[in-house]
Amino acid sequence: MATASAAVRRDWLVGYTMVAPVVLGSLAFVVLPLGMVVWYSLHEWNVLANTFTFVGAENYQRMASDPGLGDALLATVWFSIGLVVVNIALALLLAVLLNQKLPGTTTFRTFFFSPVVVSLVAWTIVWSFLLQADGGINGFLSVLGAEGPNWLRHPTTAMIAVVIVQVFKNVGLNMILFLAALQGVPEELQEAARLDGAGAWRRFRSITLPLISPTILLVSIITIVGSLEVFAQIDVLTGGGPGNSTTVLVYYLYQQAFRFNEFGYASALAVLLFLIVLVLTLLQWQSRKRWVFHEV
Repeated sequence: MATASAAVRRDWLVGYTMVAPVVLGSLAFVVLPLGMVVWYSLHEWNVLANTFTFVGAENYQRMASDPGLGDALLATVWFSIGLVVVNIALALLLAVLLNQKLPGTTTFRTFFFSPVVVSLVAWTIVWSFLLQADGGINGFLSVLGAEGPNWLRHPTTAMIAVVIVQVFKNVGLNMILFLAALQGVPEELQEAARLDGAGAWRRFRSITLPLISPTILLVSIITIVGSLEVFAQIDVLTGGGPGNSTTVLVYYLYQQAFRFNEFGYASALAVLLFLIVLVLTLLQWQSRKRWVFHEV
């Protein structure tokens, strides 16, 4: 009995030792910083004036009457919708095309995936030059006989430009995920449906989509969370402008903290961002039971 008890304790010790780095890392780099942000959000903190005053829920009450926050949330919604829809649709389309047994598909896979490994800031700087009024995009359009706008100086085109830049940057990652899922679809199911007279679209809708739905869920969660955390592209391309048309929530948070030195209010905005990400992720996770294969 003593030997068995010692073996159990040894197993428990080994188990705790194995999980300790992850648990300690999560506590140090996730739970503790999140707790500190919540604590800061209950204070009025001005670094330049060296003041740190407890104000309770005033920073959260301020959100309700802050017109800038409303504009930032609206810009975030538009950016997220545009990015998620275009990114996922384009990634799935590219994956379907590159899943065909055609010559040159490996080269095209590399071509579409290569922007993923390029530095985000370098990628954005290059696009900032291409999107200028006299940049490469408008130069190409002029060759075709069309006159392009000043993409980054008009509210509508500025948002479109930021979405396009972000789509081209990360569509390759989602494409690879979809491609891996497509290659896992059993060919015998496709062949059976083909013998029953099902066309390409019917096979895709009734066989392929249900079988890759777990990957669609993964991609949608990753893309939505990423769309809510965009910063560098906004900062380099538009600086939140023109006006506040591209000032998304993360950039508005940055402005409050590092331009206006309202670190307490910025912390409250960070808590709001965390709650939005958490709620959207939980909603997607719960919705999986209705449409994800093996979860229905």
